[in-house]
Amino acid sequence: MTHAPQVRVGKPHRPLGVKVINSVGRAVSAFGMKPISLDAEQLIAKAIKKVGVSDFGGEDFKEGLERFLTSAEEEAELTVLGRIIAQSTVSSALANRLQLVDWRKKHPEIDEEEIIAPVFIVGLPRTGTTILHGLLGQDPANRALTSWEAAEPVPPATPSTWDKDPRIQSCQKALDQMLQLVPGFDAIHPMGATMPQECVAVFTMCFRSDQLNMQFALPSYESWLRKTDMRSTYEFHKSVLQHVQSGGVRGDRWVLKSPMHVYLIETLLSVFPDARIVHTHRDPIQVAASAASLTTALRGASSDAIDPHRIGREQVTLWAKLVNESVEQRKRLAHKSDQFFDIHMSEIVADPINAVRRMYARFDHPLTDEVASKMAEFIAQNPRDKQGSHAYSAKDFGIDPARDRGLFQDYITYFGLDEPETG
Repeated sequence: MTHAPQVRVGKPHRPLGVKVINSVGRAVSAFGMKPISLDAEQLIAKAIKKVGVSDFGGEDFKEGLERFLTSAEEEAELTVLGRIIAQSTVSSALANRLQLVDWRKKHPEIDEEEIIAPVFIVGLPRTGTTILHGLLGQDPANRALTSWEAAEPVPPATPSTWDKDPRIQSCQKALDQMLQLVPGFDAIHPMGATMPQECVAVFTMCFRSDQLNMQFALPSYESWLRKTDMRSTYEFHKSVLQHVQSGGVRGDRWVLKSPMHVYLIETLLSVFPDARIVHTHRDPIQVAASAASLTTALRGASSDAIDPHRIGREQVTLWAKLVNESVEQRKRLAHKSDQFFDIHMSEIVADPINAVRRMYARFDHPLTDEVASKMAEFIAQNPRDKQGSHAYSAKDFGIDPARDRGLFQDYITYFGLDEPETG
């Protein structure tokens, strides 16, 4: 019997080919040359040339793009491979924007597509949102955005090609390549071309996304991101959902998720006023440590300057600020309490089907025996350690529960999380 690997905090993995690429890059950089351009105007021009159209649907994406690239250049301490990853991320996002806008011009009827009562899973990262998202995806009534659709949304999927679209293989190949750079990452965060994707993948097309500052150390970009108005990003998100469902692959409702929503609930509801919000919770110290482990692994693909303790402090400070903001928003939204369902990660882990049953009852969604059976089968086939165990501790990242827990006190008190987790 073979056992999946155990993932631990350590020095970033470097295959031989990557070591050679980065070594050559360091030699070239020593002469003051930047082998991979991170210039916004150059990347915009290349995207326009590649796609063959020039309309990005407005200019609001440019500030985020420029701030991201400046922060990546000046702060992220990227290796050559890191510069390639950053450039590729920008190029894909720009190309997708161009193609989406061009497709909408050719198919203006998409504007009439309705997004009715979508379900948004929000809350801190590492609180059971991924397994819950996957579980809900077993219900044909729920429509989730898949990884391959987020990677290449144009043209929209159709029922006849849904299971055999060539973009599935292309996306899976890219994910497999990523796992070569970060072995065992799927033990931290399961990935797959046909699995549900997070909303941050769409937000990246607007360059207002936590996907970017999870992948790269971007303190100035992150500071700007928390202050920027996200309404246009949510409006873009809605337009992508309209586009994707216009091909005919539909459900009764969308099921979407991202930890980034946690401090943007009011903005989310301004664009999706009938949304149902599933707010997941967990001991915030455990969340910060797990998020630090995820961030350390991701950034290790692009930089050699990885300091787990610095990342740990960053995660504690960041999520304390954001969840305390979520508390204030939840208080202001008390009159919309019927649109919210709160659940602790321990409840999801202990009895995931019952967690779904309670959520469905809250929102008056029917759960048939057939769908419950499919969900139970999904759980059986996807145990928590299927891809290996994720070993980490708060100490690995310089997080001190006695010192840091108080930063989350508003959140802890409001949601009744007084009993700290062990581990």
